[in-house]
Amino acid sequence: MKKESTNNRYVRVLFFLYLLFVLKVIVFKYPLNRLVEIASSWEKDVILEGLKHANFTLFKTIRMYIDYAYKLNSFENLVGNVVVFIPFGLLLPCVMKRGDNFWILLLNGLLLICGIEVFQLFSAFGAFDVDDILLNGIGVILGYLIYLICRRICICDDEGKRELQQ
Repeated sequence: MKKESTNNRYVRVLFFLYLLFVLKVIVFKYPLNRLVEIASSWEKDVILEGLKHANFTLFKTIRMYIDYAYKLNSFENLVGNVVVFIPFGLLLPCVMKRGDNFWILLLNGLLLICGIEVFQLFSAFGAFDVDDILLNGIGVILGYLIYLICRRICICDDEGKRELQQ
């Protein structure tokens, strides 16, 4: 029992560190002096500028990355947007009591993703892109599938050990 609670504590710390990593990589990706410069320019115009550059059309950015793959770092952007949220889908079920419910997991993932995107829209620390929400959501779902596979392997492994003990 003690080992299980210690492992759970480590997973919680890992999840917290992962969330900090996501905020650093997605929201606070610029050097500190650049972030201060951006924050000092926050006025009504910044919000209007964010709305002007936002992408509200599904698949617009994805299509652009595919069409101009030879010019842009398309693979890194598309795959990176998925991969960065795989740990969320993998770890949330381990740290949240009802996190292994797919709909609860997806809702929490989308709340985090949309929160980041809306913050980017109004802060100028990035650009709002509906395609990022889609790709990040796919990452959450892939992480959850990995969680289910790992859980299934562990349950099967535990059952095999129990059969050997009998």
